[in-house]
This record gives sequence, C-alpha cells and structure tokens, in this order.
Amino acid sequence: MKDQPSILIIEDDASDALLLCRAFTKANIQNPVRLVTTAEEAVAYLMGMYKYQDRAQYTLPSLILLDLNLPGTNGHGFLAWLRSQPGLKALRVVVLSGSDDMRDVNLACQLGANSFLVKPADFRGLVELSQVLSRYWLGLAQVPEVVRPLYDLSQPPTVTIGR
Repeated sequence: MKDQPSILIIEDDASDALLLCRAFTKANIQNPVRLVTTAEEAVAYLMGMYKYQDRAQYTLPSLILLDLNLPGTNGHGFLAWLRSQPGLKALRVVVLSGSDDMRDVNLACQLGANSFLVKPADFRGLVELSQVLSRYWLGLAQVPEVVRPLYDLSQPPTVTIGR
C-alpha cells in the first residue's frame, strides 16, 4: 500500500496553524501533516538535519503550504532557497497568506510558487480551501520526483538562506 502523501506547513502563527489543522480534520483529510514555524526550520526539515534526520518519520512532503510573513527569513526568501536546490526544487509550494497585495503574489510566483491563495476569513472557508487543496494537489495532480540531498551526518552543513 502506498504511503499517504504528506503536507508540510510553514506557519509561525500558532492560531493560524491550529485552525488549518482543525480545518483538515473537519474536511476529513487524513494525510500526515508536519508543522514548522520558520524558514530555517523548514530547511532543516527538508535537508533531514538535526532533529529531522529520521527520514522514515520526516518524509519529504508532497505539498508545502507556506506563509510569507515568517520571523527571520520570510516566505519569499525560503522560496528562493528551495528553487535553488537541485533535488528539492520540484516540490510543490502553495503560498497561503493573509496578504492579497499583488506585489507579494507576483514575487512569490516569480520565485517559483505553484499557487498563491489568500487565507479565508472564516473557518468554513478554511475547511473548503482544505478540501480543494487535498482534492487537487494530493489527489489529481501528479507528484514530481524529489530527492533529499545527502550529506555527511558527522559534519552537518551550515545552511544559510537569504532574507
């Protein structure tokens, strides 16, 4: 039996993350969900570094839901880093932001976001959005092949990403 495709949420606002997870539950989405709160933590997750070394537990996601307003490196900086990584650049990223500013939309798309969605104002809208995300990105759309980079675990690389 094939494993369920997983979702990585990059969201620093605990309330937004909790609401999104509850919306997934309400929408009966049973895919594994992982949550990180910064771009730097997302890099460590994707690279399999530090506490994310167990690749059986921390599988590469089939979908990343990315907030733009993150502490430290913002979502745009994370996108730029991700699209520069040969094995990871095909990962599907949906920006899920509170911003509807066209500059944010344009920049995210120029940096390689697969889609840009504005967070719904109410829980019902978030449940509906969760159903659409699951049906399209985890059901209908084909998943590109991605490969987590290998590195010497005794000498973890220093990862820096632009701000």
